[in-house]
Amino acid sequence: MTAPAGAGPLPDPASILPHRPPFLLLDRVTELVAGTSARGEWHLSGEEDFFAGHFPGRPTLPGVLMVESLAQLGGIAVLSDERFAGKLPLFGGIDKARFRRQVLPGDTLELEVTLDQLGATAGRGTGVATVAGQLACRASLLFVIVGS
Repeated sequence: MTAPAGAGPLPDPASILPHRPPFLLLDRVTELVAGTSARGEWHLSGEEDFFAGHFPGRPTLPGVLMVESLAQLGGIAVLSDERFAGKLPLFGGIDKARFRRQVLPGDTLELEVTLDQLGATAGRGTGVATVAGQLACRASLLFVIVGS
């Protein structure tokens, strides 16, 4: 499946990922090259429960949730490849995660994941999250693929 932006219908994240609210951290896929890369968005309305406690009076998106949203987008790139339909990509590790910008209620996190290596049972990718063109997070993601 290859669907650059504007080239046709792109999948709803919930149609591919097993995640469901409140842990579906991706609103839409904007570009997809199955088994290779994906782009997407997560709009933070400010109504998300975690903002109430992180931090009261100064709500900030937790960095770990930024990384999870990148991983979910990477999961869509993996699961869109016919070889992995019905399987489950799980975190194997996170390397070189760096957070460069605070992400606030009302921001839209623009996500991009490129799969650098993809084998039958594992893979590695690079994720980048930005807000209005400013780098918010970059991380290397390791994952294992388990059967159905």
